[in-house]
Amino acid sequence: MAKYDENQIQVLEGLEAVRKRPGMYIGSVSERGLHHLVYEIVDNSVDEALAGFCTEINVEILPDNIISVQDNGRGVPLGIHPKMHRPAIEVVYTVLHAGGKFGGGGYKVSGGLHGVGGSVVNALSEWMYVEACNGDGLYKIEFARGKVTKELYKIAESDKPGTKVVFKADSEIFETTNYNMETLTERLREIAFLNKGLKITLWDKREEGTEQVTFHYEGGLKSFVEYLDKNREPVNKDVIWFETEQNDVQVEIAIQYTTSYSENILSFVNNINTIEGGTHVDGFKRGLTKAFNDYARKFNILKEKDQNLQGEDIREGITAIVSVRVLEPQFEGQTKTKLGNSEVAGIVNSAVINKIGIFLEENPAIAKAILEKTMSAARAREAARKARELVRRKSALESTTLPGKLADCQEKDASKCEIYIVEGDSAGGSAKQGRDRRFQAILPLWGKMINVEKTRADKIYGNEKLNPVIVALGAGIGNEFNIEKLRYHKIIMMADADVDGAHIRTLLLTFFFRYMRPLIENGMVYAAQPPLFKLAKKGMEDVYCYNEADLDVKLKELEEKGIARDSLNIQRYKGLGEMDSEQLWETTMNPEKRTLVRVELEDAIKADEIFNILMGENVEPRREFIEQNAKYVSNLDI
Repeated sequence: MAKYDENQIQVLEGLEAVRKRPGMYIGSVSERGLHHLVYEIVDNSVDEALAGFCTEINVEILPDNIISVQDNGRGVPLGIHPKMHRPAIEVVYTVLHAGGKFGGGGYKVSGGLHGVGGSVVNALSEWMYVEACNGDGLYKIEFARGKVTKELYKIAESDKPGTKVVFKADSEIFETTNYNMETLTERLREIAFLNKGLKITLWDKREEGTEQVTFHYEGGLKSFVEYLDKNREPVNKDVIWFETEQNDVQVEIAIQYTTSYSENILSFVNNINTIEGGTHVDGFKRGLTKAFNDYARKFNILKEKDQNLQGEDIREGITAIVSVRVLEPQFEGQTKTKLGNSEVAGIVNSAVINKIGIFLEENPAIAKAILEKTMSAARAREAARKARELVRRKSALESTTLPGKLADCQEKDASKCEIYIVEGDSAGGSAKQGRDRRFQAILPLWGKMINVEKTRADKIYGNEKLNPVIVALGAGIGNEFNIEKLRYHKIIMMADADVDGAHIRTLLLTFFFRYMRPLIENGMVYAAQPPLFKLAKKGMEDVYCYNEADLDVKLKELEEKGIARDSLNIQRYKGLGEMDSEQLWETTMNPEKRTLVRVELEDAIKADEIFNILMGENVEPRREFIEQNAKYVSNLDI
C-alpha cells in the first residue's frame, strides 16, 4: 500500500475568514452553495477512489438536514503533523490549502484540486465531526464553525480503514439548509459514471419512508453515454469506447451517434465538469475530424474531387464524453472550468485518430451508417449556407437590415440594451407604445415557430418566425454565433401565462439552448412575469398580483386596511393583449417594478435530457414524462 501519513499533508497557508466571504470558496450561499458542501466532502472520498483505495461511498441526508459522508478509503492521517505540531486530521479540516494534493505523495491526481474542501465545509458548518481509522483504532475529532471543540480521541478498537464526515450547514450563512434529493442524485450519479466500479449510495432519512438510490457502473463512460442517449435512437448501438495513457495523462472517451441533429459533448478533468471545454475537447474534435476524413479517403467514400468533411458535419447527432486525468491541471475561463494544459490537446488528438481509425476499419457497417449521416449533414450545411447568404443578400437590398416588425431602441451600447420578444401583434403594439424607447426594443412574434429539436439548421434561416429573432440579435447561430456582435444583452421573452404562452417560451428556449447557448450560459435570457390578476375598486389604485399566492397575500393586506374582498373587482388576465400600454409598462416592463426570471443553466446534462424528452422525435419518453408529472400541474390553461 502506498505510504499515506502525516508527512504527506502539505500546508500552503492558514485558515482565513471563510465565513466572511463564503462565495469566494463555494460560489454562493444559495441552495447551489449548500449542495457544494456535500460535493467537497464527497470529492475527498473520490480522490481515495482515484488513488485506488476506496470502493464505496455512502452519503446520508439525516433528520434536520444533517449530512453524513462515509468511505472505505485509507482514512485521514491521524499522526502529528511535522510542521503544524497538531494531528494531521485537525490540520486537514482547519487549515486552508492543507491536504495530500500538493506534491506530498498523498495523491497522483485529484478532483478536489485546491485542498480547501474539508476546511471550508468545517468553517461553514454549525458543527462537524470526523471519524477516521487507518488501521489502529477508530478516532474522532469535533468542531464548531471551523474551530476544534473536542480534540482527537479514540472511540473504539478497529482495523477497518475509512473516513466518516458528519456536518450541519450553518443557517447563519446559508439562505436555506434544506437539501434537494434530486440535485444530489444527479451529481452523485455523474461521479459514479466517471469512476467505473465505484459504488455510491445516497440515503434520504429525513422522513419515515427512507429513500435510497445506489449508483454502481462497471461500464463507466459507456454506461454514461447509454444513460444520456436512452431517449434517442442510436446509429451505433454499441458505444465506441477506449482509454489510453501517455506522459501521465489518462484519456478515456465514449462515443455514440444518434439520429438527432444536436451535438452533445461533455468533458471532464479529474472528475471536474469542464463546461467551457478546453484543450482536451479541442484535441478530441480535431482527432475525430481527421479520423473520419482519413477513413473516407482511404476507402474512396470521398472522391478526389470532393472536399473534406467538416467537424460540425462529423459531430452532428454525436453524444461523446471526454474524460482526462492530469497531474497538474491548469484551468482558465470565466468560471475556471476550461482546461488550459496545451500538451493534453496533442495527446487526446493522437489517441482519437488512432483508436477511432481502428474502430472504423474493424466495423465497416457502422462506419458506413455514420458517414451517410455525416454526408447528409454536409449537404444540409451547404443548404444552410445558401439560405444564410440569401437572407444576407435580401437584407442588403432592403432599406434596413433589421426585421420590419422590430421597434429598435435608441441606445447603441449593447450592454445597456434589452429586447422584448413578445407573443402576438396586439401585445407587441402595447409594448411598443409603453416601452422606454431609449433602451428597450420590441420584436413581436405571431404564431408558433418551428421546433429546432427536430430540424436541421438549413430549415431555420428561412423560417419566417425564427429569422427575425436571428437578424434582430445580430450574433448568428450555431458555430457562427459570436456573442461580441450581440445587439442586446438582455433578451426577455414575454408571452401569455397560459399553455400556448408556455409552449412559445419552450420553443424559444429550445432554439436558444441548441443554437445560441452562450446567451443562457452568460445569463442573458429572461422570462417576463406579467400579472395574472388585477384588483380594482373605485377610488383605489389598481393592485396587480402575479400568481395565486400573491393574490392571497394582497387580499389579506387589503382586508387589514378595511377593504372587503367582495367589494373588489378581481380581473383575471387571459393574455398580454388585455393590458393597455400603460398597464404593461407599470406591471411588466418598468425596471423599477417588474419581475424578471433569469434562465440559468445549472446542469447542462439535465437540460439536454429535458429538451430531448419534451421536444425530440420519440413520443414514448414524452408520454412517460407527462404521466409522471401530471399530478403537479395546476391551472392547466388560465
